[in-house]
Amino acid sequence: MSGDIAQRVLEGDRRALTRILTWVENGYPEARDALRSLFPHTGRAHIVGVTGPTGSGKSTLLGALAREYRNMGRSVGIVAIDPTSPFSHGAILGDRIRMQDLTSDPEVFIRSMATRGALGGLAAATNDVVTVLDACGKDVVLVETVGAGQDEVEIADTAHTTVVINIPGAGDDMQAIKAGILEIADILVVNKADLPAAESVFKQLHIFMALDRNEGWQVPILKTVSHKGQGIIELLQAIDDHRAYLEKSGRLDQMRRQRARRQLLAAAQADLLSNLLSAAESNGRLDKLVDAIVDRELDPHTAAEKLITSTGN
Repeated sequence: MSGDIAQRVLEGDRRALTRILTWVENGYPEARDALRSLFPHTGRAHIVGVTGPTGSGKSTLLGALAREYRNMGRSVGIVAIDPTSPFSHGAILGDRIRMQDLTSDPEVFIRSMATRGALGGLAAATNDVVTVLDACGKDVVLVETVGAGQDEVEIADTAHTTVVINIPGAGDDMQAIKAGILEIADILVVNKADLPAAESVFKQLHIFMALDRNEGWQVPILKTVSHKGQGIIELLQAIDDHRAYLEKSGRLDQMRRQRARRQLLAAAQADLLSNLLSAAESNGRLDKLVDAIVDRELDPHTAAEKLITSTGN
């Protein structure tokens, strides 16, 4: 059944795509079979991560980018990581509401995902969702992080090109620099550049980047006013330039290998933990170790060692 639905995804069936993404997000067994069928068809999409603090205009910028890509005839997948609702534990669909005009375009697919407690600004299933959108033929997959701040660096492990947004007037203009998030940027954007303090932020970013890494790619610093569409074409060109740099320098192949390694280890870790907990719960060992920690008979590290060594014996 999952193989049939995977084939329908490859043929452009949006309902099948939605079903598989639901399987992936919820960790259903059918998701593995679907991903197995789809994976050979991946590797074509350029993955662009967009991150920055809450209120920086990520969603508006993402929508403007998607519209410009469509003007160029490129298909777009959007993965918008939203905060988790405390009631339904699903995504709070603010991003999809702001991109309402894109939903009727058959060449644009938007998926809002809840973080569900995951750290790093991404949901745990983000990489698999990106894989599915890649397999279904999207030219570009835009991934927007939740906007939690300093922990957003995980996007650099998912994206080929990471765009970091900064905004003027957010209190201490150097706060983003202090947080260290600029270090993952392939492209820096000063959004809301029509505000009075924008020039100050622009100059500070230039100073910071002059002191930063030198890896063959000169990080561009761009100004945008996303709700007016200003600077979007320049941003899209910078993304294309970065893609060309990655291909010419050989960095793209390196990134693909690094990403494959991270995906392998993450999948192995998840499987090992799941099997470990399943065995420990079935024989009651887990509850006994929890009781020992509560009673101060064992510290958590020693209990974990016993859990690992005793499971399966």
